Amino acid sequence: MVTIGTVALQLSGLIRVVFFNRSSGLKTFALSMFAPALAVAVSLTPAAHAQTLGGGSGPAGDAAQVEKCDAPKGTLAVVEPQYAVLQSLSGYGLQSPSAVIRLIIQQSNCFQIVERGAAMQNMAQERALAAGGELQGGQNVGKGQMVAADFLLTPNIVFSNPDAGGVGGGIGGLLGGMGGRLGAIGALAGGVRFKEAQTAMTMADTRSGIQVAAAQGSASQTDFNVGAALFGRYGGGGLGGYSSTAEGKMIAASFLDNWNNIVRTIRNNPSLIQAKAGPASQANAAASVKAGSSAGNAGDVYVAKIAGVKVYRQPAEGGELGSLGRTDEVVFEGDEQNGFMKIAGPGGSGWVKTIMMRKLQ
Repeated sequence: MVTIGTVALQLSGLIRVVFFNRSSGLKTFALSMFAPALAVAVSLTPAAHAQTLGGGSGPAGDAAQVEKCDAPKGTLAVVEPQYAVLQSLSGYGLQSPSAVIRLIIQQSNCFQIVERGAAMQNMAQERALAAGGELQGGQNVGKGQMVAADFLLTPNIVFSNPDAGGVGGGIGGLLGGMGGRLGAIGALAGGVRFKEAQTAMTMADTRSGIQVAAAQGSASQTDFNVGAALFGRYGGGGLGGYSSTAEGKMIAASFLDNWNNIVRTIRNNPSLIQAKAGPASQANAAASVKAGSSAGNAGDVYVAKIAGVKVYRQPAEGGELGSLGRTDEVVFEGDEQNGFMKIAGPGGSGWVKTIMMRKLQ
């Protein structure tokens, strides 16, 4: 027998809920079909005190749980999740997690956040007002003021074992309407609609597009304070947001774990900038067919469009090696720079202006 205030529940086969009423004595009713789920809900109540995101105040509210950097490593913009992810979140009454992620990043002191979300429209609006002469003089709002994002952070979410209904959900709706502590039990009985949230974050250099960091995070039903569900009158149906719902707190906990893993990876790196690809990539590019060559392919035969086309030592005017007649055939070596193509003929190799040459069919 487990006693919760003035409510007694017998956790076997048939559950009998007993109401203590001073004026009319005891009143009981049975809920046999809900016995297993409700028993689990009641058993969870006293033990729901695991990790919280800022205690009971909301996700990432406790900055002590966020891994820190000594100083910002640059500016960063958070990319909005893809439509499919946002659509899945909406099924749990949740909006974009960008605000939660930005809050966590801000508390870590690893990056300065630049606005690339909904407020960008308002920034553009202010600039449009300034350009139209609608603002007061001396407001100093205009072009050339915005700071570039050095890095882009792309988040993703994966839900494990989703279950939006079932017996638990039925109990949440039935008992929730009774209010008080039974309503609280109903919220727990309805439970979390997925067992685990997994997240991934990738961070890329904005200028080069090269990925500089990647990490995963996860959180399960024991990684947030289930006690946050113990209020409200309708079995948790009215709760929403990352600071109030069980699902929201689980996702926020996963992002917190995720970002902490990113910070551990980058914290001791003096510079995250990846200005260009490594030696292997540069060697691959050099060994590949030249992109965008207007001259054609290596080995193609060319002739001059007019007589007297000059041949140069370098892909630039100056340092003449000789000239070509209209009937002189040369072979394109595959290299093209600055509007010049490298050719080989009986007298050796040199550079000619591409526009002055015609490929033989």
